[in-house]
Amino acid sequence: MGIDFLSCNSFFSIKFRSLACGDQSMAKYYDIDDILTEEEFAPVLFHKPANAVTIDPSAETNSVEQGAKVELPFWLAHELHLRQAVSINLPACFDQKTRLEIQADAACVDLRSRCPYFYEFGCKLQPLVTDRTLGILLSTAFKIRYKERLTKVFTATHLTASKFLPFLTIEETNLYEAAHLSMTAFKKWRTGGPRFQRASILGRKRKES
Repeated sequence: MGIDFLSCNSFFSIKFRSLACGDQSMAKYYDIDDILTEEEFAPVLFHKPANAVTIDPSAETNSVEQGAKVELPFWLAHELHLRQAVSINLPACFDQKTRLEIQADAACVDLRSRCPYFYEFGCKLQPLVTDRTLGILLSTAFKIRYKERLTKVFTATHLTASKFLPFLTIEETNLYEAAHLSMTAFKKWRTGGPRFQRASILGRKRKES
């Protein structure tokens, strides 16, 4: 039995209905990073034919045959996976080449060019794919890069840091910027005058009883 999609608008209605279900989805409804993460493409294998849908504008028919391999935005691939219509495979950003580079020297790998939301996208994919090693890859990469790259970038000179910042993922960049703002605020507080102020109430004389 196939899947019928009346129009391309049906694709978007799936997404908005899924956003409206559940507290976790609603919590991220306005999260621009989460929206952009779910726009990343993932390769899927169709287990059922899909009719009245245009995935490839150059295709002669508005249908997808059973067994077809295509790339879909994650939010759509996820919804179809829940309907047991497709199985999701790992995108190229998590392929063997990337894994070998991370094993060799994770701190120097340009993860941003592979996927700006490398960790978040991987976390969303992890429970949906058959590869059980994805979680280990994400954890290992983050730990090494946090120790070897983020801490050194933060303590380096601005010129040196700017050379490595383009290699950081969005998540890593957010951590760097948070640390930078925190240190700036600390320095401002440290050099901005008295650290403690005497409460006005302490300056009042006690009334004699």
